[in-house]
Amino acid sequence: MTDSYDRRFPKVTDRALDDLRKRINVKIENTLEPWCHEATRDNIRHYAHGIGDDNPLWCDPEYAKESRHGDIVALPSFLFSCSRIISGYVGGLPGVHAMWAGADWTWHKWVRRNDEITTEAWLKDLIEHDTRFSGRAVQQVYHVNFYNQDGDLLSEADSWCFRTDRDFAREEGTKYDALKAKTQKRYTPEELSEIYALYRDEEIRGATPRYWEDVSVGEELPTMAKGPMTVTGFICYAQGWGGLYIRANKIAWKQIDRHPGLGIENKFGIPDCPERVHWENEFATEVGAPGAYDYGPERCSWLTHHLTNWMGDDGFLVRAESKIRRHNPEGDLLFIKGKVTKKYEEDGHGYVEIAQEAHQQDDELSIFGSGIVRLPRKPA
Repeated sequence: MTDSYDRRFPKVTDRALDDLRKRINVKIENTLEPWCHEATRDNIRHYAHGIGDDNPLWCDPEYAKESRHGDIVALPSFLFSCSRIISGYVGGLPGVHAMWAGADWTWHKWVRRNDEITTEAWLKDLIEHDTRFSGRAVQQVYHVNFYNQDGDLLSEADSWCFRTDRDFAREEGTKYDALKAKTQKRYTPEELSEIYALYRDEEIRGATPRYWEDVSVGEELPTMAKGPMTVTGFICYAQGWGGLYIRANKIAWKQIDRHPGLGIENKFGIPDCPERVHWENEFATEVGAPGAYDYGPERCSWLTHHLTNWMGDDGFLVRAESKIRRHNPEGDLLFIKGKVTKKYEEDGHGYVEIAQEAHQQDDELSIFGSGIVRLPRKPA
């Protein structure tokens, strides 16, 4: 079938998919250098500030010294900066767009200050979908294990990207028809004042223990705001997380030369990275998005931020899953909500399960997920 429009980008082919399937369960060697090898004081703080998290347990060594940890520890989502693969660096299907869409994390131990992080990774699965956004799409699932310098397994996670047809999404995708017809949102001073009140009143549980015995099924977590989103905010996240393809001058050329199809010409005719969908509206619409939008791992990290604020310094985030349902273009605002859905004991520890949803200002679902938190028990 011939396209009814000029094709500018490659699309998914059966042959390319067959070649990619041969990589399933094959351990990836010589993975791309991560942004952070070590959980230094600065690396931890930069990541935390990139998602708007000022919890002193990761940002203030003097405060953390008085905690049960004895020093700062890394926020759980910091590990996004320690692997390009968990963050969406996908192999195969050159020139086909990749959109990070979710993750399923399990944590076993805290990442402590100055831990050296190593990883192992492999392609876990390929799943085909028929979508309103881009027609045929392929969900590309990777598994990554994270270890410290002692060989301890710190965390393990699956994450996935959707490989999408940029031309179909732009010309025939219907997911954002209603959004494209809307007038651009402008916030009034009164609206901004209400949003900023959520920031002002944001509670970090901190050193006050949240005991398992005091939590009830049905209990709601405080609503957390993220936004209104700006390109500045997206770049702040990239500063802490490292991005996937952001390179300069000779290093940018080496990347594009090594990976044909990666560089996409900008308005000056210069091959530039596909990641600029997060700061260039014009290019974002080329791939079918409604405008420059937030990063997927950034949004997943907002959900875990919501959980760590609530659990306090003595809690431990055991599991978190997130699934993205739409783009958040600049100007969007998110309200993250959570509710305790289950409470149980295991091996003498107390656990709670929490369901989360985040809707944007027009009440459209942006992301949903769940978490399992281990909480301290009250002294006998």
